[in-house]
Amino acid sequence: MAVTTALLSVQWNLAAIQPLLYFWFLFMAVSVAIIAHNHNHVPIWRSRFLNILTDYWLTLFYGFPAFGWIPTHNKNHHHLNNKEGDYTITWRISEKNNIFTLLSYPSISSYFQQKPIAGYLRTLWRSDRRRFYLAVSQYVVLAIYYVGALLVNWKKAVLFILIPHQMSLFSVLVFNYVQHVHTDEESEYSHSRNFTGLINQALFNNGYHTVHHKSPGIHWSKTPEAQKEILHLIDPSLNERSFWWYIARVYLIAPVYPRFGSVSLRLQRINRR
Repeated sequence: MAVTTALLSVQWNLAAIQPLLYFWFLFMAVSVAIIAHNHNHVPIWRSRFLNILTDYWLTLFYGFPAFGWIPTHNKNHHHLNNKEGDYTITWRISEKNNIFTLLSYPSISSYFQQKPIAGYLRTLWRSDRRRFYLAVSQYVVLAIYYVGALLVNWKKAVLFILIPHQMSLFSVLVFNYVQHVHTDEESEYSHSRNFTGLINQALFNNGYHTVHHKSPGIHWSKTPEAQKEILHLIDPSLNERSFWWYIARVYLIAPVYPRFGSVSLRLQRINRR
């Protein structure tokens, strides 16, 4: 978070955009999305005050109020795990897994996630006004941030705030999609796709998804060992080495050579009935 903040400050004050620096900044925007997810499950600090400050900090660089993870992720996705009623469900529109379903999923999922967020805020208004005001204040802080940046320099605001925010929000939904599409949501262990390669060193072990659903309260640094303990219980087709090879194989090569595509374990289960 400190590196991301410093990169914003440096680039804002440069006379011209530096491509390599900007690429690094966009990668850090993706990192922020993973940090926001992890902080939501296991708060970074023991201090409640520091965790609240971190929520604001993450909000400014993630591009959406940090509390949004609670109703959409904790209370919904982890409870239903891609089953009917999950607002982030991957098979809402189509059972297919191709470049069109991949690229349309973030917008569709974002739209449907607004309902549980609104419901959560209504619940807080009735039952916990302090938490309601904290949640709403994240919207306020983000709005002030946008307005202030646009007034100072709208071009830099678009380059260094709006685009990285969209990168952050889009990427985390893409991760959710590829981790669940064509898996079997009814299975105890084959409900998620895992990536075991370098993505974990770069993004806080985000590739180990089965164990994350099995034990969402475990710290991200402990997931590799925990994943090994259940590896033999997961369908082998759901354990991918490379995230980028999976993307290239399924979404770019498979349209020409179908054998490279993914097979839906969900449809296999349904067809066996």
